[in-house]
Amino acid sequence: MTFFDRRPSARWGVTILAAVLLTAGASGIGALSANAGDKLAPRTASQLLVDVQQAKVSGLSGTIVQNADLGLPSLPGFGSTGSSDMTSLVSGSHTLRLWYAGPNRVRLSLLGQLGESDVIHNGGDLWTWSSKDKTASHRTIPTTSKDNTPSLESTAPTSPQQAAEEALKAIDPSTKVSTIGNSTVAGRSAYELLLQPRDSTSLVGSVRIAIDGKTHLPTRVQVFAKNADKPSFEIAFTSFDPTTPSASVFAFNPPPGTKVTEQKGTPDMLKGPEATAPKSSLEKHSAQADSGGPKIVGSGWSSVVVTKASLPGGSDASGGGSLTRVLRDLPKVSGSWGSGHLLQGTLFSALLTDDGRLAVGAVAPEALHAALGS
Repeated sequence: MTFFDRRPSARWGVTILAAVLLTAGASGIGALSANAGDKLAPRTASQLLVDVQQAKVSGLSGTIVQNADLGLPSLPGFGSTGSSDMTSLVSGSHTLRLWYAGPNRVRLSLLGQLGESDVIHNGGDLWTWSSKDKTASHRTIPTTSKDNTPSLESTAPTSPQQAAEEALKAIDPSTKVSTIGNSTVAGRSAYELLLQPRDSTSLVGSVRIAIDGKTHLPTRVQVFAKNADKPSFEIAFTSFDPTTPSASVFAFNPPPGTKVTEQKGTPDMLKGPEATAPKSSLEKHSAQADSGGPKIVGSGWSSVVVTKASLPGGSDASGGGSLTRVLRDLPKVSGSWGSGHLLQGTLFSALLTDDGRLAVGAVAPEALHAALGS
């Protein structure tokens, strides 16, 4: 969304976390309590997967708590508990509010100790706003027709729904899928779906998805590192109301003194399913090779993304300058592929080479070395 345009470094603040989503197919953080819920009718893992795919609501609202403890070193500018800056979501504890009234009315607020940041999609208007910075951006976008309706996952970028969507993309022969009983999330009974990598080289031990017993919407996602008894990442509703919010929630007028920037174009995430539909593995890798874009080394939970990094002071506009400055202060490593700097967490590793390549995956550093040398 447009806060990425206003703050390019936010792309990489989220990309550190998204490395787990894109290469391991999972998302989540920290631990919220989960008690045994009211007894629900038994459902198999296959039935729950169908339930999630077919779940539809005309509206919902709720409070979301995200907790991240990825075992990262202190990173300047990233991961501050209680911050209202979207880049802070990479670590710490954060509270968000979500309102959804169809594909053309979505509002997400990150609540901080000293302010809030909002993304508001209201019909043909898309706003982002930072109360702390007293800035807002606006762009006019086409409204979505009934025949081309993006899912709740695509319009709410930071929610259990999107986290579950990314995790479910990982389901292939490399993933063991099962159920683990019921729990209570936001005071509502939920099923628990368990995803486990069959590949022992992945740093991800399991992903647990709570599925609301009535609406069949995902209401919590937890990601556990291998051999860990507490989640490294968790995102969950603490309150959940599956009714349509008032239209007034989505009306936005910049407060006096706010600097407003007008922007053009439609974000990919709002272009509908045709623009964002996943390609086959062969098509995806072919397109990447043809465009000189990111390359995927390996497959499944142990795959590694290798891409060109945005170097500080360079002409690359991908927004990675902030991350690369951070990585350059981290421990030096070397191998047959050259030398660089390593960032290692509980769920992923990232390596920036001195010649400007960035390798990221939910794997140990040795796998990054192998990917860079392949």
